[in-house]
Amino acid sequence: MKIGKWILMFLLVVAPVFSFGSTTYAKDPTKETTAYVDVSVLTVWVEPNIARDVDLPSLTNPVDPWKWTKNMTYEEKLWLVGKLETQALYGMKVHILEEQGDWVKIAVVGQPTPREEAGYPGWVPKEQLIQSKKFQQLERRPFATVTAPTAFLYSNQGLTKEFMEVSFNTRLPVLAAFRDRVLVMTPSDGTKWFARTDVEIYQSEDEIPAPTADDLLETAELFLDLPYLWAGVSGFGFDCSGFTHTIYRAHGITIPRDSSVQARYGTYVEREHLQKGDLVFFARNGGTGAVHHVGMYIGDGKMIHSPNSASTVEIVTIDESSYAGSYHSARRYLEE
Repeated sequence: MKIGKWILMFLLVVAPVFSFGSTTYAKDPTKETTAYVDVSVLTVWVEPNIARDVDLPSLTNPVDPWKWTKNMTYEEKLWLVGKLETQALYGMKVHILEEQGDWVKIAVVGQPTPREEAGYPGWVPKEQLIQSKKFQQLERRPFATVTAPTAFLYSNQGLTKEFMEVSFNTRLPVLAAFRDRVLVMTPSDGTKWFARTDVEIYQSEDEIPAPTADDLLETAELFLDLPYLWAGVSGFGFDCSGFTHTIYRAHGITIPRDSSVQARYGTYVEREHLQKGDLVFFARNGGTGAVHHVGMYIGDGKMIHSPNSASTVEIVTIDESSYAGSYHSARRYLEE
């Protein structure tokens, strides 16, 4: 009888647990499971196990985002359309929703979508995430945010031993700051160093200065000629809404992740009243159908945007571009 009781306790207590990398997580769906991105750029897939051989540099730990994007042909990049959901950056928080073999379904915190209250959902390899109470305890510390298109973390304070190249808008907790370097904590590899010129330090998200339209445009122009990447949200490649979402997010303003949702929030703006920094949207069926593209208005009838898999971030005159006949609407996310 006692043996049966212990077997029952084992089934109730031990069985609902699964291994996740070097960490164990409870499967109890009523308990939130938090993890952190442990690669420079985490690529989030629509389904597990659909990636191709060419995608291997995006699936490992560490990843090699430049090798991945530069080795793909146009056709191989085009294949990604509809296969990827979004991306997340080094150190970002995610919630674990589901497990399937070596993959987990996550929700990316800070990327709003009506699809999932916890964040933008999709599937990623388990080995690209880490659970760390030590890192979690540093969430309220000042943080360094990368302001260069990409920047290196270094293993030594002399900034001579490169550890990892990370993206614009990567945020890591600050442990110490000096005139020319900043000591930060990583999710699983201890302390590393940034060059002071590659980051800004903020005490909290609330202390990020409210941007002007010119601030947004200056940031956007850092990425001119960067090749498009479907689902991209990083200095290694953006899609259209990943570009606008990330530019605003870097300046302390969180807007929805997708263009169709970005077009439903903010303040509606008539076309004749467009101002710099406004988001302009384009739709199918001559502008009357579903929104499928977004750019940022820069004045004089022009926008900066990340158009498609065949292109790079560019500035175009709207009425002289391929989007001339599909203008849909505009929204303003800057405070007046």
